[in-house]
Amino acid sequence: VQPDMYPGNCWAFKGSQGYLVVRLSMKIYPTAFTLEHIPKTLSPTGNITSAPRNFAVYGLDDEYQEEGKLLGEYVYDQEGEPLQMFPVMEKNEDAFQIVELRIFSNWGHAEYTCLYRFRVHGKPAE
Repeated sequence: VQPDMYPGNCWAFKGSQGYLVVRLSMKIYPTAFTLEHIPKTLSPTGNITSAPRNFAVYGLDDEYQEEGKLLGEYVYDQEGEPLQMFPVMEKNEDAFQIVELRIFSNWGHAEYTCLYRFRVHGKPAE
């Protein structure tokens, strides 16, 4: 998911539920996540119903793991700033190189959900 804030230049998936698994360059102790969508002012329709709404982030030991460790459940606020930061809610001692972003709903778009940018913040594991 590249940093391009031009309307429509997003990673879109069909429907309002989906997931994205990201392999980081190194193992880290996650501290926060950032989710970014275009602001309503840049949207050709004046709304951002394709923005994610309810989502969760999980840490995985490997990409084949069915259920990762829950790091937090969040709501992206369509009325808020385009770039929103969410702290890790579930404290744990594990470092992860693989993180899953799971979207449960969007802000009402019937056909697809758009992700513009997702970032993982944390401290490198030794």
